[in-house]
Amino acid sequence: MKQRIYIDTSVFGGHFDDEFKQHTIPLFDRIRDGEFIIIYSTVTQDELENAPIQVKELVKSLKEDTTEFIEITAEAIDLASEYIAENVVGKTSYADCLHIALATINRADFLVSWNFKHIVNIERIRGYNSINIKNGYKLLEIRSPREFEKYEDS
Repeated sequence: MKQRIYIDTSVFGGHFDDEFKQHTIPLFDRIRDGEFIIIYSTVTQDELENAPIQVKELVKSLKEDTTEFIEITAEAIDLASEYIAENVVGKTSYADCLHIALATINRADFLVSWNFKHIVNIERIRGYNSINIKNGYKLLEIRSPREFEKYEDS
């Protein structure tokens, strides 16, 4: 069974960013090869509304049979609000919390992001997951695209 990976907005942009493309492009190569099911959401779609055309084209290039589009639900709003109420992050990080909540509720195997301040951060990950466990959800693996690189044996 293919792993289901929730990709946040930063990963799409990272494909074209000098700082991040070295590790993002290989992830998208694996996606194009059909190694993963990619989950993205209405939150991502809204955040990409004003993105450069090349980023929008990248999203459009994903094959339908390897993508899963999910919408915001009341359950996701409640979980995202709890992350903020429990001070995992501040109120200004609500969209980030929605990404985490949607990935959690939809049982993604991983959430992939380049957002080290609010998402890919050990203290934040512990906070999100403690609330997830308290609410009966499984742990969410949160990683950067760098951790999806394949290394050949020498």
